[in-house]
Amino acid sequence: MKRLHVHVGVDNIEEGIKFYNTLFGVEPVKTKSDYAKWLLDDPRVNFAISTRTEKKGVDHLGIQVEEDGELTELRQRLEGAAVSLFDEGETVCCYAKSDKSWVQDPSGTPWEAYKTMEDVQVFSEQQDRQEACCTPDMPVMMGMPTKAIDN
Repeated sequence: MKRLHVHVGVDNIEEGIKFYNTLFGVEPVKTKSDYAKWLLDDPRVNFAISTRTEKKGVDHLGIQVEEDGELTELRQRLEGAAVSLFDEGETVCCYAKSDKSWVQDPSGTPWEAYKTMEDVQVFSEQQDRQEACCTPDMPVMMGMPTKAIDN
């Protein structure tokens, strides 16, 4: 089963947690000094906030899957949509190890398709990006690094 993912950049993590706890009526399932995540069932969404985004507000959107076959199907649909797909593969981001692919919608909003494999204790495995969220740089995405599939 799939779950919509929304990642929002905030200035203050404590204020964000307090606001979204009230809005959702539940506590986050994961809380760090710079990050919080709620896994909601109604609506079915993985909602995350962090202070590591370059912009405040919606940073990126995504679809989180539970099964490998769902990720394969989603990647195939994206490849068939005549968009450039950046296959990031296995990576560590947002305190989780995941298998990810990225696209941009027609207005430039980044979308990730991913399956989370396990929780980890670091925000990112890329030391040079410790201060940023894990969304690929748009010029890099548009230039399609070596793992990209361009349709």
